[in-house]
Amino acid sequence: MKPVIFGCAGPALSDSERAFFEAQQPAGFILFSRNIQSPQQVKTLTTDLHLCVGRADVLILIDQEGGRVQRMGQPHWRTYPPMAVFGQAAKIDAELAADALRLNCLLLADDLRRVGINVDCLPLLDVPTDDADNIIGDRAFGFTPQLAAQLGRVVTDSLQEAGIAPVVKHIPGHGRATVDSHKLLPRVDTPFDELNATDFVPFRALADCSLGMTAHIVYETIDAAMPATLSPTVISDVIRGAIGFEGLLMTDDLSMQALSGPMSERTEAALAAGCELILHCNGNMDEMLQIAKALQPSGDQIALAIANLIETVGNKMPINRAVIEAQYDDAMQKLNSLI
Repeated sequence: MKPVIFGCAGPALSDSERAFFEAQQPAGFILFSRNIQSPQQVKTLTTDLHLCVGRADVLILIDQEGGRVQRMGQPHWRTYPPMAVFGQAAKIDAELAADALRLNCLLLADDLRRVGINVDCLPLLDVPTDDADNIIGDRAFGFTPQLAAQLGRVVTDSLQEAGIAPVVKHIPGHGRATVDSHKLLPRVDTPFDELNATDFVPFRALADCSLGMTAHIVYETIDAAMPATLSPTVISDVIRGAIGFEGLLMTDDLSMQALSGPMSERTEAALAAGCELILHCNGNMDEMLQIAKALQPSGDQIALAIANLIETVGNKMPINRAVIEAQYDDAMQKLNSLI
């Protein structure tokens, strides 16, 4: 097994992808809208991903948040609201908001589990500021770290209850970025003490989560030269230190334009900085070949952590879909009347 999560180009594997994945033995895969057509097609794809590497311990990820970021949608799957809806409701009725969010995540997780996906890149724990780029926006719960921590815990617990592993993102916080890291490298000059008292708080509260994703952001008061994903200082002193994150740490997508240089150099720098899993999303074979050349097999500790994670979520009993849907519809009707 190699410490990388790859994307694939379309709704079915090509012969070249199949051969490449079989040879490279990635730790996992990530799916996007380009890979999604119907429930049966997605189930076939995830089965093929398992078969081509010949292992059961394969992470299969997706960004299924609701709102703007929902890779599986109509007509085959429910449309889920953005997380800000639950944050807004929590200001009025915290118990109702938490209950509706739990039911929301149980259904969302059930959608994923039915098609062979076992990891959702959720919850987003970033705390946006008024001047931030809208790349976070209503994907966040709201503007207070305490709210993000409280509702983030509801998400992680609910996803795991329904057999899906959560990923906390984007450590140590993307909320202050004034540009979109998909396009440019954000720089944040906020003092460490202020970051520690705000942005880091929800990540510290969920530091026991099994998987986390870094932010491609330069925190100038911590490391003015390198974005968090590539910074040994940020990872050791902040993510592992001040935040105390205990789980496996993956990069955000290495193909994002916030980073520069060849994919092999990005890969080597991220691993040297302390990231344990490389994430590459676009399915570009030339880029994946560059990454593969920079990788060594995972150590036993990472392989064991992945196997334990998959076994833990895989042992969960399926939810009673009809009952949860009825409860969810009732809770959302009440919630929507509040906001």
